[in-house]
Amino acid sequence: MPIDPNNVKILLVEDALTMRKIEAKTLRSLGFEQIIEASDGDEAIQKLQEVDDISFIISDWNMPQKDGYELLVWVRTSEKYKNIPFLMATAQGEHKQEKKAIEAGVSSFVAKPFNAEELKAKIDEAFGMKQSDEELLDLDSREWETPSGKLKLKIAHIQITDHLVVGVMNELIRRGMMMPRHFELELQCMQGWNLVKEALAKGKVDAACILAPIAMDLFGFGSPIKLVMLTHKNGSIFVRNRQGQYSEPYQNFFQGKSFFIPHTMSVHHMLCHLFFSRAGVKAGVAGEKGIDVNFEVIDPILMPEFLRANTGSGGFMVAEPLGTKAIAAGIADLQFLSGELWENHPCCVVAMRDEVIGRYPDAVHEFCDLLVQAGKFIERKPETAAEIAVNFLDPNRKLGLKVPLLKNVLTEELGIKSGNLYPAIEDLDRIQQYMYRNMGIGSLIDLEKFVDIRFADSVCKEEDKGKRASVLHDSEDLAIEILTRGTQIDEKKKTTVTNKSMLNKEGKYLTFTLGEQEYGIDILKIREIIGMVPIRSVPQTPSFVKGVVNLRGRVIPVMDLRLRFGMEEKGYTDRTCIIVLEHEVEEKTIQMGIVVDTVSEVLPMKASDIEDTPSFGASIDTKHILAIAKAESGVKILLDIDYVLTGKEKIMVQNLFD
Repeated sequence: MPIDPNNVKILLVEDALTMRKIEAKTLRSLGFEQIIEASDGDEAIQKLQEVDDISFIISDWNMPQKDGYELLVWVRTSEKYKNIPFLMATAQGEHKQEKKAIEAGVSSFVAKPFNAEELKAKIDEAFGMKQSDEELLDLDSREWETPSGKLKLKIAHIQITDHLVVGVMNELIRRGMMMPRHFELELQCMQGWNLVKEALAKGKVDAACILAPIAMDLFGFGSPIKLVMLTHKNGSIFVRNRQGQYSEPYQNFFQGKSFFIPHTMSVHHMLCHLFFSRAGVKAGVAGEKGIDVNFEVIDPILMPEFLRANTGSGGFMVAEPLGTKAIAAGIADLQFLSGELWENHPCCVVAMRDEVIGRYPDAVHEFCDLLVQAGKFIERKPETAAEIAVNFLDPNRKLGLKVPLLKNVLTEELGIKSGNLYPAIEDLDRIQQYMYRNMGIGSLIDLEKFVDIRFADSVCKEEDKGKRASVLHDSEDLAIEILTRGTQIDEKKKTTVTNKSMLNKEGKYLTFTLGEQEYGIDILKIREIIGMVPIRSVPQTPSFVKGVVNLRGRVIPVMDLRLRFGMEEKGYTDRTCIIVLEHEVEEKTIQMGIVVDTVSEVLPMKASDIEDTPSFGASIDTKHILAIAKAESGVKILLDIDYVLTGKEKIMVQNLFD
């Protein structure tokens, strides 16, 4: 029987205020409105004693004072609440912790970061609703092959350049540049690591591009999987929040702040822990004694947004291109690339299920061979790979990725490398040893049994197999140097960040005039350009909103940009145009027209020709100005059309559609 959210009063226990707000918002999106909040186990017990009708508990594990596990033990020994559904939410994400919670009587367990879909499934599980049969792996009923006898090879991934190698392979197959004889590739883009992990563990996919520590943890607790190849080396970036004063002693900038990582079971976590410890800063999860920096697990896609809104965060470490995009958006400054700390380190791997390897070894061999070829293609043709990456990483254009930004990521000297995907067992052992012995995370597994090296040995060149050794630079001197140089990269390594802040602004712009000044709008925002047509006025709207037009049966609001900018009204002529834009309003994409005097031309703008918007003082709002561009014909003001309207005006425009 479905759960009625109206009849459920939830006690939400989470020490991090930002995370608590996010979780409450997610619960409300699922229809749960009765939410009581507590910041730790002690406050949760107080709420349970004060409120009679709490019917469900969601609690974080790692918290100061009384943690979530101690709260669970208290609840299960309480006569009143011993049977209440209890969902444990934790950043740890490892099986041994889940096992401990189950033994203590937890109803369900969810690893951070999670989305609404994952949370809904775990709430159902906590209330005793079983999985449907279709979610369970059934090898006998599965349709393994296409009519032509090829394996239907299903591979999960997320939206990061670490997984671009399978995206490039897929595109080269589509173009007929690769023609696999033994398999057909089916990529499944997922919204987070937990979904990838679950799909692989339950056999919903045949393989996954997945963080190496997650794959090792799955194997250690009995999942029938093997590591067959790497998906890349290097590729992650550590960025610092631009909010706050960064000055000597630089370690103090991070003191008392949170720091975002994509998953506890990740190389990002390991490298951040290593960096902070070498810099004399103790980092850990909430509840650990004496920590200076609190690691928080956040969905990679949300990290830039969280950083912008959270002055209490020191920064984040994540796979590209999200870090460079945050730099380009003016949210963050570069601290270091992961390849500076550990050259040629592994991170994500291809983990494949045993039944696929056992039944279709020829298909697995061919897949690994084409993967190696795709990796070398990326390094040989980075611009083409960047063009492929735009569609692979941002198919719905929600991230706003551009080719120049992605090309920069793919050509960084110490950035992501895909030319050698051979899995060196000693590197994987370094990860598990450090995380287990220095961080108390995970368990030690037999890597000789976990890594099925047969395919890599067969498809990788001898010189690639010989280049196994990565180089870990873990000295205190390097950590202090990285902190001291701030946003600069060692000149000896010839890695520059000069243009990163402008990379996401590089591209083609439609230029137009208002009076004597020329403006530009990103061509990707433009739907079409039309001449003036009759505009039907709408009562009680600002003077610059001229009304609406009927564009092939679709109602489009029209704004006079002259009037919006406070310029003198001018009569429309045969050169006056309406530019129809794709516009973001309250997370909803709508179309809107803007009236301009004349349309000029489409100009390509390089990062080197673009400068930040100058400051005109606190009294003048320049959010609508994206940047200033220098061209042969003069200075162009590049507009960020999403900021042309203020908050109330955005709502008004959106209401025209309702």
